[in-house]
Amino acid sequence: MSDIHRVGIVGCGLMGSGIADVCARAGLDVRVAVTSGASMNRGRQRLLRSLDGGLRKATITETERSEALERVSFTCDLYDLGDRQIVFEAVPEHEPTKLDLFRTLDKIVEDPDAILASNTSSIPIIRMARATERPGQVVGVHFFNPVPVMPLVELIGSLLTEDEPLARAEAFVTGTLGKQVIRSSDRGGFVVNALLIPYLLSAIRMVETGFATADVIDKGMVLGCSHPMGPLRLADLIGLDTVASIADALYGEFREQQYAPPPILLRMVEGGLLGKKTGRGFHVYS
Repeated sequence: MSDIHRVGIVGCGLMGSGIADVCARAGLDVRVAVTSGASMNRGRQRLLRSLDGGLRKATITETERSEALERVSFTCDLYDLGDRQIVFEAVPEHEPTKLDLFRTLDKIVEDPDAILASNTSSIPIIRMARATERPGQVVGVHFFNPVPVMPLVELIGSLLTEDEPLARAEAFVTGTLGKQVIRSSDRGGFVVNALLIPYLLSAIRMVETGFATADVIDKGMVLGCSHPMGPLRLADLIGLDTVASIADALYGEFREQQYAPPPILLRMVEGGLLGKKTGRGFHVYS
């Protein structure tokens, strides 16, 4: 088991609330920092829905749900994360925002051995490490959505990350949170998204050119390739804004056409058609 007991999380969207859920279920003291009272209310509701999902699936009991909720506190002041032993960044996939946050966390978190962890799905960890005065303590800890359900976490060390915090992060994720880890080199997209995003973009281009509909593509990959979910429905689940952001980051790193976001994807994001979270993307959700 890990020696980490006090967890900080910045952001309480889909990923932040999921990380809060698994940490609280593991018996940890969890403090979530958000930007406003409205964000706090939305974050609490996401956490409740996440825990209620566990209750419905019988992965937790009513008592465990209540105890997990009691372990999570919310704040609008980043300075309240000063005593945390690990802080997870789970803000939107926007590099300037993440860099500003790491500069601030570097000043706030008191323990010099504390781990500053990014849940980024595409941005190289070394960029966030360089924004701090403790680059050796900065690691990538990339969870997958939905966090309580998906067993995998990608662990990424930059060229500046020290061995000890990377080992502590892996012990925490595997021993305390019960996840499985794969290690990745510090390059855009890491292992999973470097493979996944070109596949999703290829499916989106098929729709854009009129070659096939979203229903046909998804049915083909589910029934023909035994995928649990088709690529367009998966893109909707991830969030089309997130898919576009990851694609932008990958294209910026590699300058290869397979990573370039198709125009239809950009127009859908501009129009607020972000997938399941907004009720409409390549499919319609009630």
